[in-house]
Amino acid sequence: MQFNKSSLQFLKDLKKNNNRDWFAENKPKFKEAQDNAKAFWEAIRTNLEKHDEIEKIKMFRIYRDVRFSKDKTPYQPHFAGSLSRLGKQLRGGYYLRIRPGESFLAGGFWEPNKEDLFRIRKELEIDATEMREILAEKKYQHYFGGVFEGSELKTAPKGFDKEHPDIDLIRKKAYIAVRNFTDTEVLDPDFINEVDRSFKALRPFFDYMSDVLTTNLNGESIL
Repeated sequence: MQFNKSSLQFLKDLKKNNNRDWFAENKPKFKEAQDNAKAFWEAIRTNLEKHDEIEKIKMFRIYRDVRFSKDKTPYQPHFAGSLSRLGKQLRGGYYLRIRPGESFLAGGFWEPNKEDLFRIRKELEIDATEMREILAEKKYQHYFGGVFEGSELKTAPKGFDKEHPDIDLIRKKAYIAVRNFTDTEVLDPDFINEVDRSFKALRPFFDYMSDVLTTNLNGESIL
């Protein structure tokens, strides 16, 4: 399965002509590109289900909500979709966006609720060794550079020691692994497999977080 060159070209053209008249005139090209994108994301799901359990796939609409935005362009010049893991026991989610010059995949915990975020921080406060080992793991280093992306506090969260040796992890508000791709990489016939290999490299991280978020600080199940 491949993301077509014509689909990427449609997105490039849309970026230059982001208006309703152009979109209406090129609706057949959009439908063709959209069908290709949906098939590509379904292929991602098929690959993931060989080594993970996926609950649902969500493709994001190309139409922008411009009501509260200064940017009034009506369309997103990209295709994007997320895949959620199955059940309360399996935490974490996968995401891919294909946008000319700005494609990336990501996985992790973008906006954890305050209870989950506190639980993660408390675990790291007690012992961040396992998390450090995950970040230092060879495949994680190769695909994601050994770091987490996402916003963070400038100082320690309330109730945490700002001098804690793992405060760089504790003060994060999100725990996201991100990998960027060039257009050439997106159009490569092996791109679908490279996406899967990247997502597979997240499993130690997801397994660790799933264990943390389904137990209390004594390691007892809360499900």
